[in-house]
Amino acid sequence: MNAPLGSLHEAPDDAVLVAYAQGDDDAARLLAQRLVPRVLAQATRLLADQAEAEDVAQEAMMRLWKIAPDWRQGEAQVSTWLYRVVANLCTDRLRKRRGVSLDQIAEPADTQMSAAARLQETARLSALANALAQLPDRQAQAVSLRHLEGLSNPQIAEIMDISLRSVESLTARGKKALTELLAGRRAELGYEDE
Repeated sequence: MNAPLGSLHEAPDDAVLVAYAQGDDDAARLLAQRLVPRVLAQATRLLADQAEAEDVAQEAMMRLWKIAPDWRQGEAQVSTWLYRVVANLCTDRLRKRRGVSLDQIAEPADTQMSAAARLQETARLSALANALAQLPDRQAQAVSLRHLEGLSNPQIAEIMDISLRSVESLTARGKKALTELLAGRRAELGYEDE
């Protein structure tokens, strides 16, 4: 028996996941609508490859559906658990392809931007992806989760299974390293006018 869709929309993710585990198809759709865009964005930023990011997002969601019957509501946030799965899947893929240069990976084009804006955005994303790729994996992951995903330090600590102090250290060192790597490129990346 499915719960009314309206009541599901106000429910937290863990309650929606429990409803899915109990056979509610609307809960599955709602949870996918909530989580897949964020998971895909995280994977895309970490991998700089849309096709691989889609594979990771699909695998992460499959793992979520598999653990749904065993989910203990109130113990952890679904999104935090899912971010950790995505981070681990991305780390595994990055380790496997260490020999592939990020310059060889095409950036996805956004058809809603003008050609000039698209080129500028591609240059910025490429510069950021190249700079992130030069950081140690843990620093890149912490910086991405904090500054690109907008997660709090406690959430990042839970995702990465490290202390709050370690998160602060990783993000500070990563941010400093990115600043150094991108120094002198403001004009090239179109930030002089902003």
